[in-house]
Order: sequence, then structure tokens, then C-alpha cells
Amino acid sequence: MKLKLIVLLGGMALSPAIWAAGPTPAMLSNTCAGCHGTNGISAGPNTPTLAGQPAAYLVESMKKFKSGERPSSIMGRLARGYTDADFAAMAEFFSKREFVPARQKFDAAKAAEGELLHQQNCRKCHTEGGSQEKDNEEDSDGILAGQWKEYLDLALDEFRSGKRPTPDKMADKIRGLSREQLDALTHYYASRQ
Repeated sequence: MKLKLIVLLGGMALSPAIWAAGPTPAMLSNTCAGCHGTNGISAGPNTPTLAGQPAAYLVESMKKFKSGERPSSIMGRLARGYTDADFAAMAEFFSKREFVPARQKFDAAKAAEGELLHQQNCRKCHTEGGSQEKDNEEDSDGILAGQWKEYLDLALDEFRSGKRPTPDKMADKIRGLSREQLDALTHYYASRQ
């Protein structure tokens, strides 16, 4: 009887210590799976893949959702429930996962035009055809190649209209492109499978 009581009391004493540690990065990140897919690999065309994205880019995106600087339908409300430390933990988790390009249809002629537009306008920041972020982690722009075309269409429209704040280095370039040219760019990134 004494041994059972000691085990029970010992377990109760450890319980607060276990819970005080808080959720793990994997636990926090699993809350994103409903929209962004298991381990951040999106299965839905309007939702970006988070896996493999640079941690600094993910943290900055979440902070902008939380502050309202970046428009959203749901992300702003969700982001307000997390701390900067939570953002850092989730970003580290997702950045360590392999980016898996979305398998999707694209128009080959538009993709060829988009490749030329990428070379002229985007390659300085979105290197390796949009599949690599810049070497400077603090100024990362995220991976475009293999993201869902529909998501990229929405993002580019938000940038072009001014609904989503556009980095200075990108503003003139994107506003100078027609809707057809933006469409060609998204076909190019969609073709990068």
C-alpha cells in the first residue's frame, strides 16, 4: 500500500513539471495541418505549402498576420492566439521539413513566357527559378516554385492591388506587369514540379 501511495504522489508531483514545459514545436505546428496539410505540405490550391520555407519568412508572415498588416480571411484571427516564441518554434519545425512541389496542371506556353518574366523581374530575390530563398535568411522571400498556382494568383493580385503590402524591391516590378504576365509567372512557378 505504501509503495502505491509513493508512486501516486510522485506522479502527481511530476505532473506540473511536465505541463509547465508547454507544447512542443510539433504540437504547435500540428494545429496548422487542417489547412496547410500534414507537416505543412498543402493539398489545397488556395493554401501555400509551409514545409521547407525559410524560418525567418514564416515568422515575419505570422507577425504580419497577427498585426493585421497582411490581409487574411482566417490567419489574422489564428495568429493572435500565438506568441512570438510560438511563431519561432513553428517556423523552425516547418523549415526543417522537405518542400514538396504541388502536382498541378499548367500551360506550357504560358510557363515559357513566365520563365522569361521571372528572369527579367524576379530572379534576384527568388533564385534558382523561385525554388530557393536568398542566402540572407533575414531578408528571405520564400519559395515560389511548386506552390499552388491558385495561391500564387491570389498573392500576386493582393500585391498588385496594394491590398497586401509589397516590398519596395518588388513594388515597381509587379505593378509594371499586366494580369496576363502575372498569369504567365504563376504558370511558370506551377511548372516547377
